Amino acid sequence: MPRTLATLFDLTGHKALITGASGGLGLHFAQTLAAAGAQVVLAARRVDKLADAVREIEAAGGKAIAVAMDVADRASVNAALDQAQAQLGVIDIVVNNAGVSGTKRALDYTDEDWDWVVDTNLKGAWIVAQETARRMIMAQQPGSIINITSILGSRVTNLLSPYVAAKSGLKQLTQALAIEFARYGVRVNSIAPGYFITDINREHLTGADGDKLRMRIPTRRYGEFEDLEGPLLLLASRAGSHMTGSEIVVDGGHLCNAL
Repeated sequence: MPRTLATLFDLTGHKALITGASGGLGLHFAQTLAAAGAQVVLAARRVDKLADAVREIEAAGGKAIAVAMDVADRASVNAALDQAQAQLGVIDIVVNNAGVSGTKRALDYTDEDWDWVVDTNLKGAWIVAQETARRMIMAQQPGSIINITSILGSRVTNLLSPYVAAKSGLKQLTQALAIEFARYGVRVNSIAPGYFITDINREHLTGADGDKLRMRIPTRRYGEFEDLEGPLLLLASRAGSHMTGSEIVVDGGHLCNAL
């Protein structure tokens, strides 16, 4: 395909896996990649939660399938990848989006709390990146792995100790994998969102405390899902073909200011 501005971000022929795709940012990432021409694999622990999303993408003219995947369980990840590969071929775009968080004082977190957050946000991203890269390399298929980190991987706030530990770990893991996978044509980058309103945090961010937080963001607004489309397509497409080990921060300047 000739390299033109019209084709630079085109993902026709690519196969993309999005974890945590049942709603929120994950669903939007899947819709964005599908609109750019990729065939998308939506992954979540419960496949029934993905049915509506698959129908929406296909109604808009895209191609989508759903797979059940627990990112922290290697057997589950490989079973889902086997299913996706049998239906579409080798995955060559990965969006490691699955994530969870708690809100407690450091002394109140249990080992179970820690494992739940770190296993999903860090170990899960590690397993998915490792197993998808393994398949790309075996097939001699170049690809792009995009980890969803956070501005809390660079700065710290209260009550989120396991989360900030996991996200800072994922930021460093992105760079470590980028170095090792570059020789195979597999790029590894990350997107670090600031505060975006989702179903999980809507009540807090739209309340009085949330308004104080919003006023500390230089743009004086929270992110909108559409703000992540450009960075996502840049990293997924050949427009970002010489980018690996990079983190794109999308936060309205929040990291430049006091959190």
